[in-house]
Amino acid sequence: MLEHITQLFMQYGMWGLVAMAFLDSFISPIPPFFMQIAMSLLDPGSAIQFATVAFTASVLGAPIGFLLGRWLGKPLLHKLLPEKWVIVATEKFAKNGDAAVLIGAFTPIPFKVFTVLSGVFNYSLTKLMFYAIIGRGLKFYLIGTLFYLYGKHAKVLIDEYFEITLLAVATGVAAIWFIWSMRRKRYA
Repeated sequence: MLEHITQLFMQYGMWGLVAMAFLDSFISPIPPFFMQIAMSLLDPGSAIQFATVAFTASVLGAPIGFLLGRWLGKPLLHKLLPEKWVIVATEKFAKNGDAAVLIGAFTPIPFKVFTVLSGVFNYSLTKLMFYAIIGRGLKFYLIGTLFYLYGKHAKVLIDEYFEITLLAVATGVAAIWFIWSMRRKRYA
C-alpha cells in the first residue's frame, strides 16, 4: 500500500513531493523521505533540490498540525483522558517538548505526531518551527547529500546504515540539546 501511494504522488513529480511532504506534517501516514529517495534514485544530480523541496513543504505544513492540535486535540484529549493525566502530560511536554520536537523532526516517527501534540499541549509555535527547521533540515539534506555525492549507490548505504545513522545523529542532537539546556539552567 505504501508503494502504491508513493507511486500515485510520483506521477506528479516535484509537485507530488511538495504535496506529500506538506501533508506529512499534519495528516498523511506516509513519510515523504520514501518519495525523496525514489526521486533521488532516478536523478541523483537533483537530490539537493528534492531535499530542499521536501524540507520546505514539510516545515510549511507544521503550523497546520499545530493548529489542528490546538483546535481539535484538546477537546478530544479532555474527553478521552482524566484531567489529572492531561495536566501531567502537559507539564511533561512543557518540560521536555524541545527535545521531543527536535528528535521527532529527525527520526522516522511520523512528524505529524509532534506538530499536533505541540498544539495540544500549548507548546510554542516559534519553538516548534525552530526545531522543525533543524530536525527536518538534517533529515532531508542528509538523504539529499548522500544521493548527490554517491549517486545510486546511496540507496545501498541508506538500506544498510540509515537507521543506525539516524539513531546516532539523533543521539548526538539529544546530547547537544541536553548539554545546552543544562548550561542554560545553570546560568539562568
